[in-house]
Amino acid sequence: MKDKLAPYIPEHALDSVFELIKRNRVHLKIVNERVTRHGDYRKHPDGYHQITVNASLNKYRFLMTLIHEIAHLVAFEKYGRNIKPHGDEWKNTFQRLMVPFLRPEIFPNQLLPLLARHFRNPKASSDTDATLALALKQFDPANDKNYIFEIPYGSIFRIHNGRIFKKGAQRIKRFECMELSSGRVYLFNPNAEVELLPG
Repeated sequence: MKDKLAPYIPEHALDSVFELIKRNRVHLKIVNERVTRHGDYRKHPDGYHQITVNASLNKYRFLMTLIHEIAHLVAFEKYGRNIKPHGDEWKNTFQRLMVPFLRPEIFPNQLLPLLARHFRNPKASSDTDATLALALKQFDPANDKNYIFEIPYGSIFRIHNGRIFKKGAQRIKRFECMELSSGRVYLFNPNAEVELLPG
């Protein structure tokens, strides 16, 4: 298992992560990319804990996603199933599990202050922290994608399933974007990755 995990996380995190997986009896599945989420936790009826994480994530995002999902498991086991999935119990658990990894041997120096700020009050997804998402993105393999917040107003873009939209105004946190084929308006997270099309 350790050998299978090694290519996906920073080298100096491997032993500690492996211990967490063993201690919590996690069945870890590394899967091909799902567009809607980086990872997932489920408790199966026979009692074992399954965590899936996208194989396409860079090492730092993979580590954060794996600890995020283990925090769900630990919080549910400690506080019961009636807690909010991303409520205070989960936040406190995620902070406690993540803090030992916030070291320069594991994360690059430029990420550490952003991570320290993020983990004062962790969100349901690191993608909602625009500064951290952008900083983490620089460690991804090069691709032709942009975040919605990076592209100009009025830009035409394509999403993962081929649908084409025009970027509109920002409404509080999200952007209103009109689907060109239907004229319907949808709200997009600022950190949604899209393919910019020639205007």
